[in-house]
Amino acid sequence: MYNNPYSISSNMNLNDRIDNEIERLKQMKAQVQQPAPITQNFQLAPTHSGIKYANTIDDVKKEAVYFDTPFFSKDLSVLWVKNNKGDIRAFELNEIVPKDDKDMQIELLQSQINELRKEMKKYEQLNTNDTTTEITTNTEWDDATTRKSIEESKPTSVQRISTSKKR
Repeated sequence: MYNNPYSISSNMNLNDRIDNEIERLKQMKAQVQQPAPITQNFQLAPTHSGIKYANTIDDVKKEAVYFDTPFFSKDLSVLWVKNNKGDIRAFELNEIVPKDDKDMQIELLQSQINELRKEMKKYEQLNTNDTTTEITTNTEWDDATTRKSIEESKPTSVQRISTSKKR
């Protein structure tokens, strides 16, 4: 039985078939583990959402948009926002300059000066005499001792008349 030549060759054939089957199964396993790449791309709407520049609002009206899109003027002073319905909103842009302590103190002092000027005007209005009285600019003296003036010429209105009488 051990010296039978047919049995050795049949065992070798059986071993070869098993080895071939193992190789085939390994190949099938490798194919199953690698997913097939998807090569189809679908783009339903543009994805570019960057800033656009325009010279006038007419340029903004001509441009087709699919979502809210900002348009800036070349000098960055105007911003237009156009939505997908075609509605346009316009904004005016101003630069914000950061202020240091000195600038803030200057602004505070300027506002205080303006308030004091307003208060002075109110005070002057309260302390003026009857505004219907007019004093002339051109006068001649009648008598040097009494200092009585003779009114002549064009009358002018007076902005400030002192109410206190000093003697």
